[in-house]
Amino acid sequence: MLVRWGLEELPGLLDDVGIERPFLVAGRRWDGLAIPATARWTEVPSDRIEVPREVDGILAVGGGSTIDTAKAASAASSLPLVSVPTTYSGAEWTAFFGVRTPERRQVGGGSGARLAGIVYDAELTLDLPRAESGGTALNALAHCVEALYPGELEVARRGASGIDRWLPLVLEDGRDLEARTHLLEAASEAGQALAAHGLYLAHAMAQALGGRYGLPHGAMNALCLPPAMRFNAETVPRAMTAVPVERVEELARLAGFERLRDFGIPAEELDDVAVVAAGRPGARANPRPAPPAEIAELLRSIW
Repeated sequence: MLVRWGLEELPGLLDDVGIERPFLVAGRRWDGLAIPATARWTEVPSDRIEVPREVDGILAVGGGSTIDTAKAASAASSLPLVSVPTTYSGAEWTAFFGVRTPERRQVGGGSGARLAGIVYDAELTLDLPRAESGGTALNALAHCVEALYPGELEVARRGASGIDRWLPLVLEDGRDLEARTHLLEAASEAGQALAAHGLYLAHAMAQALGGRYGLPHGAMNALCLPPAMRFNAETVPRAMTAVPVERVEELARLAGFERLRDFGIPAEELDDVAVVAAGRPGARANPRPAPPAEIAELLRSIW
């Protein structure tokens, strides 16, 4: 996959991967970029995207929901995809995706997107709100920690270290271009770690919560990662040395994430959420078996 830095590199990268008539998937907030496209899709997230016949590739500009929507379109059409990420989600590195309605309710998922290229530009993240900055960066941190479960992975440790160092500076001053650039670099490394080693319990819990209640995936990962780390600590102790669990909790609080109850999640439904989480691939692949009853206890610990 081709990777370039700087939005000015986008036309050349599209040429290099053979896209002449791009189908642009991007929310209206990016209208000011005036990116030329043969066709455009603005509903994000979307479970009803359709690829026009006249296009020969897909171009996604936005965060994880945008890129997932574009990946679904790529998988359905077999067209190559170029992503311009504007958050720290890491979705640009994986061929799998979730399918959500415009109300953010998860209704499916899949894989098979044809990943062709990525263009990073930290200036596109300068106006990213605090909650989205913290949430997507902590999602990236979860990618790094979980990527260490199967074994050592240097790119995961680099990503975790970079997020630990630069996220507080971004939360202190979102217009700090140097901090934004380094955080985006770390998130890219987290995405590579995700592509190499996949997802586990923290993500399964976050996906179950986000899919049921239409909540941001990053915020749910920020809350679910610490209890999942504690649950797995004795089984994969080396993974816990990337960033200590207490530091993860500190970063989550710094980003404004405290408890599940703050998002309106009913305590009486946590057992049902746990059943869904236990059935997700990440929970089934977790290095320590995670039955619904134990997942429910983890959820209650952060409620």
